[in-house]
Amino acid sequence: MTTTSDLKREATPPALASPPLRRGIGLGGAFTIAWRAIIGTPMRSVLTALGVIIGVAAVVALTAIGQGSTAGVTDRLESLGTNLLTVQSARGGGGGSLVRGGPRQTITVKDAEALAAAFGDRVSGVAPTVNSNVQAKLGRVNTQASVVGTWPAYAAVRNSPVEAGDYFTQADVDGRKRTAVIGHQVLVDLWGEGAADTDALNQKIRLGSVTFTVVGVLPDKGNSGFGNANSQVLIPLSTFLQRFSRTNSAGGQPTVSNVYLSASNAKDLTQLQTDVTDLLSVRHEQTDPENLDFQVQNQADSLASLNAITSTLTILVGAIAGISLLVGGIGIMNIMLVSVTERTREIGVRKALGAKPRDILTQFLVEASLLSVGGGVIGLGLGIAAAYAGNFFGIAPVFSATPIVVAFIFSALVGIFFGYYPAARAARLDPVDSLRYE
Repeated sequence: MTTTSDLKREATPPALASPPLRRGIGLGGAFTIAWRAIIGTPMRSVLTALGVIIGVAAVVALTAIGQGSTAGVTDRLESLGTNLLTVQSARGGGGGSLVRGGPRQTITVKDAEALAAAFGDRVSGVAPTVNSNVQAKLGRVNTQASVVGTWPAYAAVRNSPVEAGDYFTQADVDGRKRTAVIGHQVLVDLWGEGAADTDALNQKIRLGSVTFTVVGVLPDKGNSGFGNANSQVLIPLSTFLQRFSRTNSAGGQPTVSNVYLSASNAKDLTQLQTDVTDLLSVRHEQTDPENLDFQVQNQADSLASLNAITSTLTILVGAIAGISLLVGGIGIMNIMLVSVTERTREIGVRKALGAKPRDILTQFLVEASLLSVGGGVIGLGLGIAAAYAGNFFGIAPVFSATPIVVAFIFSALVGIFFGYYPAARAARLDPVDSLRYE
């Protein structure tokens, strides 16, 4: 009768009959064997690590682009003015009534004058605005422009100094003068690409059917996405109300779209917001804070809300991208299981030569870890390259160490976690059955 020892003697080839390896193959040996197995089948190795590569690249690229978007929004808002309060009509016009075409205009020029008088020592400026889209013409050349009627303080309040010339003055506002400050894009459209800022000074342009003299040119602010300052033409508020459009409140006073106030001290912004609300509540004879016909918005609150939204979206998209890391880990586990099956006889030979179960476990665990770590390194490179591609869409990526380190560590842990089961299965194989496996 054939015994188990007889089977072991028959299954062990003479060439492999050597003294057992008492110390095992060691970590260095496991690394060498794993590396040879990986480079021996390069295409399968790349496909195995593809899920990890895509996952890491997606996490790095999306978080960098998301943080870049947040920084871009912050810069653009700050470029429109700092320590800013915006007073405007409430949606629905107060009392919950809806008016076709938007909220009923309730903020008047008198309100702006009252704010300037009451808080002149606490603000760097007060600037009411009202705007309309018109055709700007120079001879036979024309372009679409947003004409904004405002006060000279607009320059300080909205961080809009001129590049050439000067702003219109308070005397221009009082005298309803037809003077204009044009944006950079209006200059380019009317005077041509490469025109100097000074080319437009003291020149006559037509806004609609009204002739204006250009007294100043604004610098190129880029496409901020908030009204595009490059396409604006600033004129005295009084001139706008007389020449373009005028809407009166219930009391017969001319209204404006917004009133901007810039606090002299950032620490006073919240208290100033409260005081402005109280003053306008008295002027509008309204006592219910939940039903005011106006609203006072704090730029800091708006900025915090936008940053919170973009940060949440970045985390959400990053988490979704992280799922592909888990899918990649499952792919590694599947391929490693196949590898264990294909290399069953090799495992039997190593055990016959004295390799212990922990040596086999280490060998396959190192192989899975190399696949995931290698995929993580490749993914980092691809993610950084993909993030820089956001420049083509006007989004400059912002990299931070945390998501990069987390993505890389997570990719390594994925290899260890999902590689353990195939490695443990290989370690448990019976050497006799392994040697007889075909």
